[in-house]
Amino acid sequence: MTFNRPKKSYVFIVPWKVIEGFNRSTNWAKKSWQRTKPKSLSSITDANGSPLLTFSMNKPLPPSSSSFLCGRDISSPPTAAACLNPLSLARGQKVVCSVTRLPLHGYCWFSTLNLSPALQIFQSSLPGLSLSRREGVFQCNVLQATHDIDSGTSLFALFLEMGISKKGTDAILENNPGLKLAPFESIRTQICGLQNLGINGPVLFRLIKKRPDVLIAQEIHSLVCFLSHDFKGLIDASQLARLLIATDPKFLSGFEEKVGLLLDLGIPIERLAHVLNNVNLSKALCLKSAEEIKRLMAFLDGFGGVELILRRPAILNFDLDSQLIPRIEFFLNMSGGDEAATATVLRKLPFILAYTVEHYTNHVEFFRTFAGLADEEIFKIILVYPSLFSASRERKLQPRIDFLKQCGFSSNDIYKLLIKAPLFLSLSFEDNLAYKLALLLKIGYEHRTKELGLAMGWVCRSSCKNMQEVISLLLNYGLTCEEILAMGKKHPQVLQYNHKSMKLKLDYLTEEMGYEVREMLAFPAFLGYGFDGRIKHRFEASGKISSINKLLSMSTARFSKKHENKLPVTTSR
Repeated sequence: MTFNRPKKSYVFIVPWKVIEGFNRSTNWAKKSWQRTKPKSLSSITDANGSPLLTFSMNKPLPPSSSSFLCGRDISSPPTAAACLNPLSLARGQKVVCSVTRLPLHGYCWFSTLNLSPALQIFQSSLPGLSLSRREGVFQCNVLQATHDIDSGTSLFALFLEMGISKKGTDAILENNPGLKLAPFESIRTQICGLQNLGINGPVLFRLIKKRPDVLIAQEIHSLVCFLSHDFKGLIDASQLARLLIATDPKFLSGFEEKVGLLLDLGIPIERLAHVLNNVNLSKALCLKSAEEIKRLMAFLDGFGGVELILRRPAILNFDLDSQLIPRIEFFLNMSGGDEAATATVLRKLPFILAYTVEHYTNHVEFFRTFAGLADEEIFKIILVYPSLFSASRERKLQPRIDFLKQCGFSSNDIYKLLIKAPLFLSLSFEDNLAYKLALLLKIGYEHRTKELGLAMGWVCRSSCKNMQEVISLLLNYGLTCEEILAMGKKHPQVLQYNHKSMKLKLDYLTEEMGYEVREMLAFPAFLGYGFDGRIKHRFEASGKISSINKLLSMSTARFSKKHENKLPVTTSR
């Protein structure tokens, strides 16, 4: 069977049976056939009389030199397929194609052969017809052929089966010729390994599109084997996909050893997944040598070490020399070289290491110049509340310190308030402080007074709802706003106490102890003592006394000695 075609002609051999199957195939197949409708048609039969369709076109098939169509609806799919196997190609010479038989992997795939200049000829898989062994000679103009025709075609079918579009498949194979040279089975094994680790669907497609070398890189194969056999489920699929997309495969070499190193350095195996899923694996492990990881962990040993890493695994992302050492040394200098105090700051807020030294310096300088605090005082505030570094200087710190100054606070007053109520620096004004300020003014506090400033500091420890409930409770017990104001000035903490606990104590005061509620005005700190361990216990031990203040403020040792005969005796059984 010989066809003589002019230069730049395109020859297709397709079973007529498949063309008939297009009428029952998918819309995509129909549209593809319409796009490739030939200029001329002629019917040829094989040795058994089965019709073959041949046609020619003057233009290649867009968008690539090989167009694959699927006839999934063909009834009784055959068990074998014939292929055209190019034996020799050269410019201006004849192409000799012989018919051989190949297994069919569950699908009826066929392709068109596009014999255009500079074209790489791919396998042409035809549904299994009873073809006799014959040769066809074509006059064409071809520069080269692929060395692994089977791999290119099989990959094309595999990618389509995975859900990658024809256009995407064409782009991947065209931009990565190495894929067609690699053994198909090794690529399919690599894909199965990735799927076994949870990388499927769109995530797998995006990975192959951005990093097609993951299908053939030996480092990826080693990593997949390690995670599949030794630590299956250790790394989340999304985390693993981010690693493979962002990291050149050559940097994955030694990943298994570095994971083992973390275990050797003290990371508990039951917390290993937590650590690996909360770091940037590329920065934390792949781009660091084993020696760098050892140095980093050794440096952190004096400041919490493994405990610090478990609380904030992202610390492993940082570079030791340019990031961690300068940042920790800043706090060492602020503390006067106190490593224990510095470690306490880091354990309270490991995230503090995410800020730069410049950020620390700007905040500390603000407290020095605007609030008039000494470095020792500033560090004590940091020790109590490291989160002050998360507060914006312009939006929060400066307006709050300015408010305290307007209330008549000195630098020492500011320091004392911030040590006891550091939340004042970071709470939202619109959603929190403004509401509390309005309540304080409503019960009688005056603008720009020290009492107002102290009250604003203390109510930071309570929610807006609880503060309103406390005021309502005291009003319901018959107290006036003036009396509540007097209590607040004498004992500013009163408005921060839990309203449910306060009701329990007021009920006991009036019903069990026999006092009037206004007896509390002279000693509002009564509401701050524990109910069972202090108020109830001491009243039952001593009976009614003239002064609630003396009953509760007496030291435990003195009270025990004075009332030892009245205390309940516990007997062991």
